[in-house]
Amino acid sequence: MLRVPTLPPGLVALVSLLIFGLPPAQAASSATSTGYEEREDVRVFIDDLSRREGFDPADLSRLFATVQRQDGILKAIARPAEAKPWDEYREIFLTPTRIEGGARFYIEHRESLERASREYGVDPEVIVAIIGVETLYGTRTGKNRVLDALTTLGFDYEPRKMFFRKELEEFLLLSREESMDPPMVKGSYAGAMGIGQFIPSSYRAYAVDFDGDGKRDLWNPVDAIGSVANYFSRHGWRNGETVAVAASVTGDGHRKLVEKGTKPAIPSESLNKAGVVVEGVDLNGHKVSLLEYESSGDEKEFWVGFHNFYVITRYNRSQLYAMAVHQLSEEIARTVEASQKGEKE
Repeated sequence: MLRVPTLPPGLVALVSLLIFGLPPAQAASSATSTGYEEREDVRVFIDDLSRREGFDPADLSRLFATVQRQDGILKAIARPAEAKPWDEYREIFLTPTRIEGGARFYIEHRESLERASREYGVDPEVIVAIIGVETLYGTRTGKNRVLDALTTLGFDYEPRKMFFRKELEEFLLLSREESMDPPMVKGSYAGAMGIGQFIPSSYRAYAVDFDGDGKRDLWNPVDAIGSVANYFSRHGWRNGETVAVAASVTGDGHRKLVEKGTKPAIPSESLNKAGVVVEGVDLNGHKVSLLEYESSGDEKEFWVGFHNFYVITRYNRSQLYAMAVHQLSEEIARTVEASQKGEKE
């Protein structure tokens, strides 16, 4: 754990043990250094963070000496799953394994899910679907050291290096606040952590101690359930409201509506005028979005998105992701309901 005060020389070995789990000499030889601690941009980062947040610059330098650049992460971030066409993307997440696993997770954690729904006003199946899409219910939380991932992206990923550099700062602050050992924390290639995959800034802002043990532990299903619910509540989720409905289109008038994006800004009366038809749902008075999904062939799907669809995109901005979460949540709810009926019969 990183310590704030500057320590006398006699305690340097103890600090190294606290940070790395090894004495200084062993820590230095336990990994191949890529020299981040010697780079000018990293030194500026260390000095600035130490000045503003009270870290010991020497401690941070030793920490960055253990970082290893991850070229695989730089390759992975250049080809995200969200670049796939909808039919291929959907096949990743709408599987029997993920649906049945979601129903089991729901039943196992029903008490926590129902409490989260009451306290935060978020539908339980949506909480489960987020955890299912992110980590297959906690079975795939990531094997990358978060310190390596965020340092690599923060200093060697030019398109978004300032974003990831800020997340690196948030991670170091989080580690201090939650008594984490920075080199030991693992997560996704983008530095997301726990079974809900919160990036460090979201962890600090939205994670909650939902089981009351005094620690916000997002690898703990109970804390993760409460934290996902809190995130959605803070972003305006409306419990029980429609998320999205299928639509059909004729002509080309719909194009200008699709281009408006996922935020619900289209008056419902504009849909018919643009050749968009939705059946079985009363749209009067709602502002909506029009969503277009392209498959690997020439087929397209159109959906009308409501406020709650937009809220899902606050968790991940991809409309592919949001639709996968929505459809998975519906399948999980149906499976749980069928299971309950079977138990009663």
